[in-house]
Amino acid sequence: MRFPNAGDIASVNVVSIQQQESIRKAIEKMIVNEHRDVIVTQGKHFFVLRALEVIKIYQQHIDLNVSLAEVDLIQLPTVRKDVNILDMLHFLDEATEYICVTNKDGSLYGLITHTDITSNIDPEILMSNYKINDFLKLVRRVKWVQPDLITNDVLSDMFHNDFESVIVVENLKPIGILTTKDIVKLIKEDLDLSLPLSHYMITPVETISKNTSLKDALDFIKSKHYKRVVVSDEDGLLAGVITQKELISLTYNNWSLMMREHQKELQEINTILKNKNKEYELLASKDPLTGLYNRYKFEQLYYSSIKHIQQRNATISLIMLDIDHFKRVNDTYGHNIGDQVLKTIATILTTHLRDIDVICRWGGEEFIILLPTVHKEDAFKIAQKLHRIIKNTDFTTVHYVTASFGVIEIDNYNKIETSVELADKALYLAKNSGRNCVKTL
Repeated sequence: MRFPNAGDIASVNVVSIQQQESIRKAIEKMIVNEHRDVIVTQGKHFFVLRALEVIKIYQQHIDLNVSLAEVDLIQLPTVRKDVNILDMLHFLDEATEYICVTNKDGSLYGLITHTDITSNIDPEILMSNYKINDFLKLVRRVKWVQPDLITNDVLSDMFHNDFESVIVVENLKPIGILTTKDIVKLIKEDLDLSLPLSHYMITPVETISKNTSLKDALDFIKSKHYKRVVVSDEDGLLAGVITQKELISLTYNNWSLMMREHQKELQEINTILKNKNKEYELLASKDPLTGLYNRYKFEQLYYSSIKHIQQRNATISLIMLDIDHFKRVNDTYGHNIGDQVLKTIATILTTHLRDIDVICRWGGEEFIILLPTVHKEDAFKIAQKLHRIIKNTDFTTVHYVTASFGVIEIDNYNKIETSVELADKALYLAKNSGRNCVKTL
């Protein structure tokens, strides 16, 4: 199996504009060419004017006749056209979807987008029995809104939270969609954005079932030339959104596994794959020692759980625990015994918690537990129970191990950083109180 170079898949028909041209002219190019982004060139440097920047310009009442040089634009990464596609995977983690492809002299040769990469993926590589429903656990949080919201308010929210689209729902059923590309047209036509979103949303919404295979989902996105597709459940309710980026990441991971079965091809790209090992490890969902979720997976499931709790107007709590004096265990008995202690703690947690609870090895001797539909008072009792079980467990060689617990209830559906910081503060209270106890904020 051979992998293409950047020049093999780059689009050479690039919509671009010189930096000295006006913002108005750039917007006109966007609309005429039906693009949500335009490449801005300045010698051998390349920038992108996104629809999100156009929204910002509109909200700040910037004169559209000023030059693009006056706008703070994102500079795009560049690769030579002879670079192998496997050596560009790290670009998929960047906020912008574009990679500029250059000739040897640094001049612009073409452009690679997620669409270009998707178009060069063999759908047969994706497992046909791998369903969208499994994959939705990895998808970023989806922004959905009601049709009676004021368009300008939604526009502001999209800009400040970097949403490229919103799904309009009614009784949790998707009835419309509005993307940044659509908003650029509204701004250009100077339409009244104080009207409800229902006036401007694109309807009806094409959806696919969450039971669709990844292969069929990829075929659908390619045939429709969509950047994303809305996913619904058996009752037609919004289940999530799947993007080209998620499909690409999963596909390349499967490709890397297939490489190991083809020794000749593996030798040709062995150096590239070694450089990518850290990225592949990040994508793994489980901690190899304990079998619990790792941080990367926990973050995805955190936002997935928050979404479902939000829909049901329920509560959700968080427990953070730390094994007391764990360094002393390692120093006294060795790291092998320390590993056994960690695995025993993991077994206790999985045995005495529900299937819907999300348990993660946060790092070192720290664990974190997400408890959907659980109030802080009940979470405190659960932590006390776990504390008692750990305290009364015989850890063979070590015999006696204790842990400190911090408990919080997640308010206002916090971002994960905020929730973890609060749980850590509660854990600090437990440690500062002599350890081997449970504290809450």
